[in-house]
Amino acid sequence: MSKDRNWFKMPSKKTILAVGVIVIIGVLLWMLLGRGLLDLGGGKNVNYKTISKDEIPKAIDTEVIPEYRELERALGCLVDGKIYVVVTRGEKPTSGYSVSIEKMTLEKKDGKNNLKVEALFGEPEEGVAQSQVMTYPYAVALAELETLPDSIELISKY
Repeated sequence: MSKDRNWFKMPSKKTILAVGVIVIIGVLLWMLLGRGLLDLGGGKNVNYKTISKDEIPKAIDTEVIPEYRELERALGCLVDGKIYVVVTRGEKPTSGYSVSIEKMTLEKKDGKNNLKVEALFGEPEEGVAQSQVMTYPYAVALAELETLPDSIELISKY
């Protein structure tokens, strides 16, 4: 007779520890990727400076923002040899809404340059009275880019 084989024997402590470590590392990577804190796509960070409303070039202030203020989007503008990125939030029913540019990344996508713009969208604070007036939150940044990208992708975070 052959020996009785035990197909379901208890794994060793080392095996349990190794599987536990792998699961923890996997969960951490999943969380970092999900929050956008880790980019495995290899995009290049773009330096930029958020500019105040009084620093916005007149062409952007009078032509671009009025044209796109009702939309939620990111777009690029070339003014006087400098590249500006504008993020608009759309029409909002009260004050208290905001938008800020958090990060810009330039990546190659299908042989073209794609600029990913991560923007943080703020909501009115609960329990605080807000002006009952239509608002159009937006942010403008001066980007350190040589040329306008072929496409711009807005990544909204709330």
